[in-house]
Amino acid sequence: MSALESTYLGMALRSPLVASPSPTTGKLDTLLQLDDAGVGAVVLPSLFEEEVDREAVTLNERLEAGSGVFGEASDYFPDIDLDHLGLERHIMLVEEASRRLSVPVIASVNGRSSGGWVRYACDLVEAGARAIELNMYDVAVDPDRTAADVETAYLDLVRAVVDAVEVPVAVKLSPYFSSFANFAARVVEAGADGLVLFNRFYQPDIDLETLDVTAKLELSRPGELRLPLRWIAILRPQLTGTSLALTSGVAAGTDVVKGLLAGADVVMSTSEILRQGPARAKALLTEVAVWMDEHDYESVDQLRGSVAQHAVPDPGAYERAQYQRVLSSWKH
Repeated sequence: MSALESTYLGMALRSPLVASPSPTTGKLDTLLQLDDAGVGAVVLPSLFEEEVDREAVTLNERLEAGSGVFGEASDYFPDIDLDHLGLERHIMLVEEASRRLSVPVIASVNGRSSGGWVRYACDLVEAGARAIELNMYDVAVDPDRTAADVETAYLDLVRAVVDAVEVPVAVKLSPYFSSFANFAARVVEAGADGLVLFNRFYQPDIDLETLDVTAKLELSRPGELRLPLRWIAILRPQLTGTSLALTSGVAAGTDVVKGLLAGADVVMSTSEILRQGPARAKALLTEVAVWMDEHDYESVDQLRGSVAQHAVPDPGAYERAQYQRVLSSWKH
């Protein structure tokens, strides 16, 4: 049987499959099932700064309910479970998961302010997180804010968090940068130990009956694998000392193989595990091992990057040269 060990963010992993943030990684019982299924690491659900702020406001409102109306109100406190508020809930999960799981626990942070990013990252590391994933989920809508402004703010955040914690830091990016290869390199120069490609922006929808703008969650589909696959392959020879993680569109063990061939150190799965349950991770890894045995690969190290841009006969296949070829291949 082929060796599935890999390395990510300087951590030795027993397999290249990582369970990425989702409701499945937000509960200890399903985290334990993922551990049993053989994943190499888990990334817990993102701690959103606005979630913490919103719950703090709600707590304050409940604590002040009735003040000024009843004389005894100042001595009355509603029955509130403080351990289940935003920050405390995430800290408890990190602590318990780090204690109970046999694989590294990675905490994810999505802030709104520079101080929030740093503060929460430090809290989660103190709770036991082996690494931090910065979930750069932000939609730039201010017309007075230039692309350079957005990129500079991102880089400043990366530097601030890297300087504040003593564990590896990965940055989860969206593909919506005009010169992505350049920006990816600058993120690494700012101190990132790894890149996670790509963040999926969940798009709003319009309810035609109520005319409300509604949130609509759609799980990723296999075709979405191609975008991160392309960029992993392009960046692998450019960022040789950087950990690369592929996420989005991973529905089968062969998708994991493709990510590794392109140059990913690990491949992350969210949607497939949500659809099929934690046990699906074991099946994915079995499919990877079978494919490697059938194609005479002895290890993930041997497999990794063997079809990256620098390693293929036609490097232009990952760039514009492929575009016309695809269009002309259509047959009625």
